Amino acid sequence: MKIAILIANAYGMGGTIRTVFNLAGGLAARHEVEVVSLAQHREEPFFPPPAGVRLVPLVPTSAADPEPEASGALERWRRRRRAEAVPESEARRNPIYDDHRLRAVRDYLRATDADVVMGTRPGINLLIARWAPRRLLRIGQEHIHLDDHAADLRAAIRTAYRRLDGLVVLTETDRAAYAEFLGGSGDRLRAMPNSLPSGAYPRSTQDNPIIVAAGRMSPVKQYPKLLDAFAVVAERHPEWRLRIYGGGKKDEKLREKITAMGLSNQVALMGRTKDLTGEIAKASLLAVSSRIEGFGMTIIEGFSVGVPAVSFDCPHGPREIIDDGRNGLLVPHQDVGALGAGLLRLVEDRDERLRMAEAALESAADYDVTAISRRWEAFLEERVAAKRGGRRPAAA
Repeated sequence: MKIAILIANAYGMGGTIRTVFNLAGGLAARHEVEVVSLAQHREEPFFPPPAGVRLVPLVPTSAADPEPEASGALERWRRRRRAEAVPESEARRNPIYDDHRLRAVRDYLRATDADVVMGTRPGINLLIARWAPRRLLRIGQEHIHLDDHAADLRAAIRTAYRRLDGLVVLTETDRAAYAEFLGGSGDRLRAMPNSLPSGAYPRSTQDNPIIVAAGRMSPVKQYPKLLDAFAVVAERHPEWRLRIYGGGKKDEKLREKITAMGLSNQVALMGRTKDLTGEIAKASLLAVSSRIEGFGMTIIEGFSVGVPAVSFDCPHGPREIIDDGRNGLLVPHQDVGALGAGLLRLVEDRDERLRMAEAALESAADYDVTAISRRWEAFLEERVAAKRGGRRPAAA
């Protein structure tokens, strides 16, 4: 099969980009795969595409010039036309859906010789559902839980996702939520976890007094709460350090909090890295303080190098990845004291860390890209067979 995966911006840095590239690389072992990026804001992508995967920039940012200034009536018509394609809340959350790119997506879908087209966020899924010809197998991916979508987007999803040939979500919790929302599960709705790319991984020695956290600098990661939790460790074990990896423009207040708490010698904001697993391997623990996690890619990346996680039991991914007490710890959601106590427990008990590290390595095998890619292939083959059989997509 020829598979095209459409993504908002494959040239940036983020968990969705890493997971899309991992999947593309796994499928490319047996299929022709291209990743189609709606935007291109730099010459080279932050993460190199996997071997055998073609990266197609649909509209470079420099080429997406704004529409000429229009009269009030014309501008209202343009806004209405854009809103019909992508709801306002989705357009605000990811401002790539200008008229120029919408035309480019429509033209691409009409002209592509791919057998399968996949979207990787709701706005793109909606465009595929509405514009992709029926000769294509139309697959949507959801990386965000249904409850995180605004009302206008959920309304569009309820209508348009029924025209997709398949919908893939990250967790069983997500699958149940979408099944209820769309009116029944059906064969076309499937839960599929993210995968780890193949290759040799370093391994944590569990000797370095380092706790690591990773993810973009955004409110959802709740790094100020992580600082409060880490302060318990820092007070009793001043040799321990916290390293936070991630990009973004919201770190100034976090730096101020670090200084105000007197943690400047123990907490470092490390910025972005292309080798997150290598950096996690230098640590002994992974901390997850998120308000919500669609999946928890950093958790399985930690597992791959033998680093257990201490995480809020937040919706929705961590509880499906972490086996509490075996390969990490789940603490009550938003309980900063419990997060600090969990970190302190494993800081002070190296034997327990070593036991959990071994279990984490065993758990990582469940997310091997070859195994996950075979599950994807089986799903796509099922959907192709259903489509060729002339059956209309079952209700999701």
